[in-house]
Amino acid sequence: MTRGAVRVIDAPRAAPVVPVGRPPWWLVVAALLVGVLLSADLLAHGPSERLDLRVSEIVSDWGLRDTTGYPAVWVVTQIGGRVTILVVLAILIGYLFWRRGAWLPAARVLLALGLLTAGVYAIKHGLGRTAPAFPGSYFFHSDGVSFPSGHVANAVLMWGVARWQAVEYGLPAAVQRTFWWLSVVGPVATGVAMVSLDFHWITDAVVGAAVGIVLLGVVHALDEMVLSRWVRARAGRPRS
Repeated sequence: MTRGAVRVIDAPRAAPVVPVGRPPWWLVVAALLVGVLLSADLLAHGPSERLDLRVSEIVSDWGLRDTTGYPAVWVVTQIGGRVTILVVLAILIGYLFWRRGAWLPAARVLLALGLLTAGVYAIKHGLGRTAPAFPGSYFFHSDGVSFPSGHVANAVLMWGVARWQAVEYGLPAAVQRTFWWLSVVGPVATGVAMVSLDFHWITDAVVGAAVGIVLLGVVHALDEMVLSRWVRARAGRPRS
């Protein structure tokens, strides 16, 4: 069936079993404050830098990179890997377009990817913070791109968008719950794995999560103000 410019295919819908996951305004504001304050403290070589050094010393003593457990921990880091998430999202939005004729999920994903890439890399290159394993004793360098963790920001934002689509389009309860777990546990697991392998400082992971929360709130707001409103307007137009 066609409604205006939007193709609609009847398909069974499950009732929502988890929330859509739009972060409340106070959480977005809190995440923004955490990101700004930690960034300022790191630039001033404050207490957060000393915390980073202490945690890095501890995980370096573990030596996970040189153990047989390294591959398993590395796999956990890929919960926040862009390739991993994009493959899953491609399947999800492809299914929704095929079964529901819905292209709005693809627009939301592209919007999130654009904001993520621009936002995270602007901060990375703007601050130039180096990773724990960076040669020399530099904390900030023109080649530094450790801060914030792109993997953690990616996990928060993109799994959050996936969960949103699964709930809104009434996918089976098991699918909704799976994306709920990925959106909540995925960023935590990614951050812990990245820090435990000494790939990132702990503040990289914390600010990565904060950036992801802020961007998820922005994507929801832009969708409400622009994307979904435009789709409803198109769907309501009489056919020519």
